Amino acid sequence: MFTLAPAPLPSGKEGKRSVTPVRRLDPVLVDRIAAGEVVERPAAAVKELVENAIDAGARAIDVTIEAGGRRLIRVVDDGAGMTPEDLGLAVERHATSKLPTGDLAAIDTLGFRGEALPSIGAVARLTIVTRAADAPAGSSIRVEAGQKGSVRPAPAAFGTRVEVADLFAATPARLKFLKSDRSEAQAVAEAVRRLAIAHPSVRFTLSGDHLAAVVYPPEGEGEHGFLRRAARVLGADFADNAVPVSMAREGFALSGHVGLPTYHRAASTHVHFVVNGRPVRDKLLLGAVRGAYSDVMASDRHPVLALRIDCDPRLVDVNVHPAKTEVRFRDPAHVRGLLVSAIRDALARAGFRSATTGGVRTLEALRPAGAGPARPAPPTLAGWQAPLDPPGRPAFNGFGDSAQAVLEVPPSADARAGAHEPEGAALDAPLGAARAQVHGTYIVAQTRDGLVIVDQHAANERLVYERLKRERAASGVARQLLLIPEVVDLDPVDADRVLAEAGTLESLGLVVEAFGPGAVLVREAPAALAGGRIKALIQDVADALAEWETASPLEERLDAVLSRMACHGSVRAGRRLKPEEMNALLREMEATPLSGQCNHGRPTYVELKLSDIERLFGRR
Repeated sequence: MFTLAPAPLPSGKEGKRSVTPVRRLDPVLVDRIAAGEVVERPAAAVKELVENAIDAGARAIDVTIEAGGRRLIRVVDDGAGMTPEDLGLAVERHATSKLPTGDLAAIDTLGFRGEALPSIGAVARLTIVTRAADAPAGSSIRVEAGQKGSVRPAPAAFGTRVEVADLFAATPARLKFLKSDRSEAQAVAEAVRRLAIAHPSVRFTLSGDHLAAVVYPPEGEGEHGFLRRAARVLGADFADNAVPVSMAREGFALSGHVGLPTYHRAASTHVHFVVNGRPVRDKLLLGAVRGAYSDVMASDRHPVLALRIDCDPRLVDVNVHPAKTEVRFRDPAHVRGLLVSAIRDALARAGFRSATTGGVRTLEALRPAGAGPARPAPPTLAGWQAPLDPPGRPAFNGFGDSAQAVLEVPPSADARAGAHEPEGAALDAPLGAARAQVHGTYIVAQTRDGLVIVDQHAANERLVYERLKRERAASGVARQLLLIPEVVDLDPVDADRVLAEAGTLESLGLVVEAFGPGAVLVREAPAALAGGRIKALIQDVADALAEWETASPLEERLDAVLSRMACHGSVRAGRRLKPEEMNALLREMEATPLSGQCNHGRPTYVELKLSDIERLFGRR
């Protein structure tokens, strides 16, 4: 049901409004409206033109921009080129070579709408020069502000050269919505980066003002080429801090690499997804990544990854967004589950690994500001607590007997720290042999080629958490009866919330019952948390329950509670450990997946290579 729009009355006149008849819009105006959807900024125009080049089979694509793409965009490729007849149709609306069968459900190209070139030509000066592989000469066409010129012969190399000059000159109001030339240039660079990751076998070059010239040489096919291209785009240290992902299920194949939890960024711009060769920024996929890392990364940080999803084109709709940056899967729950499972499995296989960049940041923090070739002053040894006995390998016991754990050493340096050389097997272990404890908080271990510094509280927090999760998955968290039940006073709302989930908490090893208004009685607690602070534990559990999202999977909600509980079963900062306890902690870290970071996403250890330490002191 619709009505005709009344025509506005002339100023100062009253009476019946006249009805404006329905009419067809001018084709040029239609193109300009379409341009508003497809080409909202220079980066969108670059994306459309580069996708056309890739679909044409190009092996090398050169992009040049001026004034952030507003003054000039030039894209040159060595693809198949076009015949004069095809060139004349290419700038017509809804004309494309990418739907040979007309089946919208089976799209295997990057672009198919048939609107990019005419839309660009409607708001700029568009010049195309092309030559097919078997053509004796090239041809060219020019479209200016929607006015299409004739196809003419022109000298040209094999492939296609597209130039877009004075973008939005025909719609100057659009220029007001553009950002600075530098910002627009960076958006162009981001578009090229995403396409470069999606197509590692294609050579990309990008140049222009406000940009450092970038060349992405062609890489080989397969996962190795994909990783090399991702490392060129995401940073040289990505390959050293990423783990492979490979999983296939019910028509979907997932592959690529994901960064370690301690290798993260402040924004999600380093998350790259490629669906059937198309780079996308999809909310479903980003949400799945957030869920996969929720257990190992702080909520305000974002992972670094590059993943490919390949499937039958009929299982995904790529025609849901004018800029083709979002997709819609036929079974989104299945895709989300595949992503979460594959990423978590990959991170678990990484074991205790932590990002290699932690050592670099540590050395930078140790290096004096403005330090030259002179060596920095030697660090003081005050506050070191050294092992008095040779390191052993007993099982590490959470809290243990704190009275026996205290090392009776003076606060000054202990010369006996090196009196006992560590065993060779301990030195060969990934985290080395414990040599000292600093400030009652950090364990210093020696390896064959460097040293490792461990945050004892953060490390044991993760170990206790993983232990609780294993117990819950097996036969329920082991619990211990308190000799004297403890009464915990809470806010009435928090108390009601805890009691409402008493059955769930019992499966997690925490047995509570009502004890008057605003109070709960704790009868049993997880055995792994024996000796912990019950009142603080219950308050943290209440806070975790308050943060639950009813739509979150049950396992995620239970893990959130266990994570809070694990904090109360960890070795506290400031507690001195015996040598055998320190070494037992190191060995358990090596055997526990995800122990490279604590429950909050902070690293549990940093590793310093001997060569880096020697450079710090000017020895190299």
